[in-house]
Amino acid sequence: MRKTLLIIAIVLTVVSIIFSILPLDTLALAPIGLASLFIFLTFKKSDVAQRKFTKILFIVTYICALVVLGKTFLIKDKVAVDTQFEQQKLESKKEDIKDLEGLE
Repeated sequence: MRKTLLIIAIVLTVVSIIFSILPLDTLALAPIGLASLFIFLTFKKSDVAQRKFTKILFIVTYICALVVLGKTFLIKDKVAVDTQFEQQKLESKKEDIKDLEGLE
């Protein structure tokens, strides 16, 4: 039972690392929570000598959670106005009007 829980915990930890790197916002908290649950269950099923790897997995999932929460609350998305594109759009519109006037 311990090996099965450990394998599930490792897979979920890897998924949580991948999700925390990708820009998925708070969706990454789902595998982090599941990984923490399975790591906790593995920790309880383990002997004292076998708990070192589960402690490392705990640390990794907590770091992933901190990264996700940090990206969510500390980094603000800003939309910049592209003035060059707006200028090209206006020039294109003026050229189209001149072309239409030339057809008459």
